[in-house]
Amino acid sequence: MSAGIRILLIDDHTLFRESLVRLLEQEPDFQVVGRCATVAEGSEALANADVDVVLLDYDLGNEVGTDLLARLEAGKHSARAILVTAGMRPGATLNAVAAGVAGVVLKHSDPRHLVEAIRKVAAGETWWDAGILRTIATSAKDAANGPASARPISARPITERQRQVLRSILDGLTNKEIASRMQASETSVKATVQELFSKAGVRTRSQLVRVAIERYSLEWLRDERSHHV
Repeated sequence: MSAGIRILLIDDHTLFRESLVRLLEQEPDFQVVGRCATVAEGSEALANADVDVVLLDYDLGNEVGTDLLARLEAGKHSARAILVTAGMRPGATLNAVAAGVAGVVLKHSDPRHLVEAIRKVAAGETWWDAGILRTIATSAKDAANGPASARPISARPITERQRQVLRSILDGLTNKEIASRMQASETSVKATVQELFSKAGVRTRSQLVRVAIERYSLEWLRDERSHHV
């Protein structure tokens, strides 16, 4: 019998950590294999247990959760990380994306969002809280209105159809689900996804999401809704 999705939880607030464990253990396909308070404890747990998803607090007191991402990469762990945070600055979010985080969930979010995020990330997708993307887009708007030297490099423009497909990817939909949403053929959706790959210079959906967020282009992320991948 499958062990389900194996989760490692790293958060320095004991009450929140234990409450989250109780929440996760209510899901029949979730197995909490470790609970830690520091990056060092998390690294040790990763070395001694099979982990699919790491739920990682960004602010761990004297350290930041993203310090663990480099250790994941160095140790060639297959575990994927979701930051569970009270909030992050746009720059910190971009750094986390560049470091390989697979998603961000805000602590005040609906618990169902976290459950869905875990399943999405375990399946190889990504999840970005809408509030995080709004903050990034606002930051991009401020930079665009500021001095030329502070403005972000403009991303290659995309068509409205490409934007719709990108939003659906950010919502975590498969090509088949996107086709149903847009009332289009799955073949045409696949073609549009490939066009987005070409414009972003990437080969996978996760890379596409990363480029869209890192560039935080108003062109690509405007009129955003809840962007969950």
